Amino acid sequence: MATTSLVTGLKVFLPLMFCVMLATLIYTIITDGLPLPDRRDVFTPWFATTVVDFYINIVPIAVWIVYKESTWFGSIIWAILLILFGSLTTCVYLFLQLLKLTTSQVSEDPMYYLLLKDSIKDGDGHRDNKSLVVTARIVFGALGCVMLGALIYTCLTDGSPFRMELLYPWMVVLLVNFYINVAVLSVWVVYKASSWITGILWVALLISLGSFGTSVVIVVQLFRLSPLDPLYLVLVKNSNRAGDMYDYVRTHSTALRT
Repeated sequence: MATTSLVTGLKVFLPLMFCVMLATLIYTIITDGLPLPDRRDVFTPWFATTVVDFYINIVPIAVWIVYKESTWFGSIIWAILLILFGSLTTCVYLFLQLLKLTTSQVSEDPMYYLLLKDSIKDGDGHRDNKSLVVTARIVFGALGCVMLGALIYTCLTDGSPFRMELLYPWMVVLLVNFYINVAVLSVWVVYKASSWITGILWVALLISLGSFGTSVVIVVQLFRLSPLDPLYLVLVKNSNRAGDMYDYVRTHSTALRT
């Protein structure tokens, strides 16, 4: 029942957020014009920092989309759309993936089926000495450091971001865009968390520290994997041990096929 409610909720939430983002974008273009690079009133230091924050935050979403797509062409198209349209693309892609879920998949474990690609759902995953776990730790650790550095630098040179004058039209658009993606990532974070309290704390970190918080969450999850584990295991629930995670996916896939 809870799993069905989750899918139904997401099917309502995603189109709603798409409409909110699209309406905000259109309204701002009509009332405030385009955010051209020569507009100093738009490209303030905190706007630039928020743009960096936004794009670091869509990196894990882009990686997941590339992983999910069966062809490189599809991966590239969706990745480009994500870069250009941000949360609009996120909402559309996730909604389409939800529509692919069957009734049995929804009742069994919708997040499992939503997150993993078909070949893995069928139990074809295996340990690999060329696993990208270590590389992913380095990449997301570096992205977290970049974001933390950008936040500290902007605070020192431009002051606090909690100022009313910073809530100008295009900053509001960017923040709406940003936090829709945060909401999507939060669903995964809560799904992965060992308890509701842990999940709430991680979500609070995402909301307050943006992509730095996202990077921290992902790096922590990656360190719960063995360097030889397939990278996709970071997506699914685990018992904090790499071996158990591997066995979970293999066992879960076998059980669902029988």
